[in-house]
Amino acid sequence: MTGSRWRAAIVSTLLALSPLATGQESPPPTSASSSGPGDGIPASESLKYAIEWRLIPAGSAQLAWTAVPRSAPGADELRLHLESTGLVSRLYRVDDDYTAALNQNLCAQNSFIMAHEGNRNKETRVTYDPQLHKAFYLEKDLNKNSTISHDVDIPPCVHDVLGALLVLRTLHLEPGKTVQIPISDGKKFVQVKVESQRREDLNTPLGVRKTIRYEVFLFDNVLYKRSGHLHIWLTDDNRRLPVQLQVRLQFTIGTVTLKLEKEEKL
Repeated sequence: MTGSRWRAAIVSTLLALSPLATGQESPPPTSASSSGPGDGIPASESLKYAIEWRLIPAGSAQLAWTAVPRSAPGADELRLHLESTGLVSRLYRVDDDYTAALNQNLCAQNSFIMAHEGNRNKETRVTYDPQLHKAFYLEKDLNKNSTISHDVDIPPCVHDVLGALLVLRTLHLEPGKTVQIPISDGKKFVQVKVESQRREDLNTPLGVRKTIRYEVFLFDNVLYKRSGHLHIWLTDDNRRLPVQLQVRLQFTIGTVTLKLEKEEKL
């Protein structure tokens, strides 16, 4: 598999975490927490994942979440650091940083990606404007000193492709239930189907966990053109901790799996 295809598979897994909502707007935070999105999610946490491609160690992902107190100004923040290792780094080194700012209902305000991939260096910024109902996309190629821009119509509240994982964790979607949700990456706006499929006892680096498996239908010309399947396993408890994520693409790329190996409440 080429480096660019590996990167597409990894980033699809990490960033294609579609937002879940029962309508055009996200549910407000519950009364369970005054400084986070509610339920059992802490106000600040850090999750570290080991990435496997075809059962080969391929990299690591560090996802950190910080919520501001509801009485304080400012935006909640998500940060992701994605780094390739070993054989994959020799094929195509990836060193990416992603930051997203969310409002108190977890609606996207802006996102920023600094991507160092092989010989390429790019910055990508998306600004979500609820008054104009627009998302503005700006990509800068730092090597070529060129820019690409897009804008797309969005509803008043939409989620970016990373912050949406928090929204998923605030929902209680029992197996057999589905929802339609809005998502935008700044270039496209789509309604995405999410299905709660079944309960599973899952072996993880942190031990056996009782989980619910979800499928997020982002591929096959929804948000992404390529064919594939994205599954997310959340613990079947109040935390709904994302202990495993997996994307299965066509045979030439194969399966990429992220397994939670460390969690910290900051």
